[in-house]
Amino acid sequence: MIPDATSESPLVSVVIPTYNRSDTVPRAIDSALEQTIDCLEVIVIDDGSTDETLDVLEQYDDDSRVRVFSHETNRGGSSARNTGISESRGEYVAFLDSDDKFHPEKLQRQVACIKSRGEDWVAVYCDFNRVRTGPTAGVRAAISKLLPDRESPGMEGGSELVAESLLLDGFSTGGASTLLVRRETLVKMDGFDASFDRQQDWEFRNRLVRHGKLAFIDAELLTKFESDTPSGADVEQSIAHYLNVFEDDVRALEAQGFDVRGRHRYHVAITYLLEGKLTKGVQYLRKSSLSSTDQYAEVTFAAAKGLYSRTMA
Repeated sequence: MIPDATSESPLVSVVIPTYNRSDTVPRAIDSALEQTIDCLEVIVIDDGSTDETLDVLEQYDDDSRVRVFSHETNRGGSSARNTGISESRGEYVAFLDSDDKFHPEKLQRQVACIKSRGEDWVAVYCDFNRVRTGPTAGVRAAISKLLPDRESPGMEGGSELVAESLLLDGFSTGGASTLLVRRETLVKMDGFDASFDRQQDWEFRNRLVRHGKLAFIDAELLTKFESDTPSGADVEQSIAHYLNVFEDDVRALEAQGFDVRGRHRYHVAITYLLEGKLTKGVQYLRKSSLSSTDQYAEVTFAAAKGLYSRTMA
């Protein structure tokens, strides 16, 4: 049961799930504490870390704004976020991955935005800048400049956005870290679906826009740090689960002539190519929607990056 907010409750609860990120979680927490609004709490959920994360979190023991909760075993990001939601007391809840960083004015601008809209606007997201790290960061950055960005934000609205989301057709919040959501909406949604290890952000946004409208702030208010690419096998499995959960919507769109499964097979193919598993990637390409010049370019560069990563391993 999520407790009711009171007059003494913070305006915003920032939920930070973390697992074995003792090196980056202080940056995330500090960026939340440095917001230009004062009335907030920061809820950190250690999801069964086996490194020094809990030791690092002790440095915040004297800050009453920071509350730390721990899972004895690793349950996954969705479960960790749900623990944070259940412990939240704010009118609004913002999510922050423990390797990302808020810009100082993020929450103030998002609260002002959602308060300026009607009651049917239940959440707001923002643009972000991306920082790539790791041994292939330079290659990935160069490739990304030549390819269309599947995470280009900007769309606003409600349930009509589910089709664009399922079609991977331009609607993306860019992950949970961009979001500020009314707490009462999260209660109605029952939080995140813990059956998803990946694509949990996709699943969440599909349900979110069915509960109300989503606003957008056209400003980079978040920095996302990316160090690796998920395995093709993990993406293959999670995409299959995602399409199964939304099977009725997928069938309705395919009845209208959209190749929904083909577009997702293309996404799986790219992930395998980036991993350097070219045979598996080509197998998925043959069953996918591949038609535009941009897609052919993306395939070429993904395969090149995968081969480069294999030579560097």
